[in-house]
Amino acid sequence: MKCPYCGEDNTKVIDSRPAEDNSAIRRRRQCEKCSKRFTTYEKVESIPLIVIKKGNIREPYDRGKIEAGILRSCHKRPVSYDQIAAMVEDIENTIFNTEQKEVQSEEIGELVMEHLKTLDQVAYVRFASVYREFKDVNTFMDELSKLLK
Repeated sequence: MKCPYCGEDNTKVIDSRPAEDNSAIRRRRQCEKCSKRFTTYEKVESIPLIVIKKGNIREPYDRGKIEAGILRSCHKRPVSYDQIAAMVEDIENTIFNTEQKEVQSEEIGELVMEHLKTLDQVAYVRFASVYREFKDVNTFMDELSKLLK
């Protein structure tokens, strides 16, 4: 590891511990030339994931899109950001645990809807109205009747 201060290649690890979320290892290092200390994070390289959208358009997976959709549907609802972050983490873990290189956007949408249904029913209906592209009141009522059963 190169020292960010002097560019020397020789650095030693002083301390090593899991990062706050246990998804990385935090290492304190010291340069053997200039003696300055710095922190590095070591993280497991994840499999690149491609999302197949409608019309077979492929794009790289973006966690932010899931989070933004959930945040929009939970706007002004009694749902904390921690609950949303935990939901996004759970959805992401489910997606990556399939170990597939490509995933249909519909699968992601259905996972989001499953989680929202148990978290907040109003947020669920909001998300469903956009995700399922409700065309009229009847399709909206059909979704509500499914929720009420």
